[in-house]
Amino acid sequence: MENFKQITKKLKTILDNKAGHDSKGHISVGGRGGRHKRYYRTIDWKRDKRNIEATVVNIEYDPNRSSKLALVKYSDGEYRYILHPLELKVGDKIFAGEEAPIKPGCSMPLALVPIGVEIHNIELIPGHGAQIGRSAGTACVIIGKDKTHAHLKLPSGEIRKVSLLCYATIGQLDNIERKARVLGKAGRRRLMGRRPHVRGVAQNPRSHPHGGGEGRSGEGMHPKTPWGKSAHGLRTRKKKSSDKLIVKRRNQK
Repeated sequence: MENFKQITKKLKTILDNKAGHDSKGHISVGGRGGRHKRYYRTIDWKRDKRNIEATVVNIEYDPNRSSKLALVKYSDGEYRYILHPLELKVGDKIFAGEEAPIKPGCSMPLALVPIGVEIHNIELIPGHGAQIGRSAGTACVIIGKDKTHAHLKLPSGEIRKVSLLCYATIGQLDNIERKARVLGKAGRRRLMGRRPHVRGVAQNPRSHPHGGGEGRSGEGMHPKTPWGKSAHGLRTRKKKSSDKLIVKRRNQK
């Protein structure tokens, strides 16, 4: 049996715990900190070893993401981590490139993926690595193509155009039942780096705009964030150049 601990040593690094603090040390996200030590696994997002056979040698848990990982060994002896799709088992052979077959774990340009096939790990810019379709249970579907773009339907219901030159991986990601998992106790949540959440009205006035008052008191104002910004209907997302590629938004009825 192979010693995977030694094999994957070069693929792992200690993950720093910033615990919700920004570069100046100020708290930017509340309720973070105190988690268990983690190793970060380097994932092959680009799948740039093209037309070289790889064999799945192990399936592992990753504390940094919702999906599991598959450790693959290429025919030239190199090991890499990829996201683990359903139906991919230890011993299976996978490829990446224009000659890859249509089966789970194989990666190819969207131009070669048939309409209706489930895909994940999708690039938005050719050669930049996967950016969408990376969480547990995710499966996007190609519902159409034009001369330059494929029309993808995402799990959120959004329909987006993506260049036919972008790479994607065949299949649906595993760990579908993750959302039904019960943590069981508060201690497990703390080991994951999540501290208790405190309501704004229960804090003092210096810590939150909703704080203060005698006894149980309401907000007494238009809802605000801890930094005084409106928390009721204020748009915080900036427009991106890629928004023009969205055919239908997820919140559109």
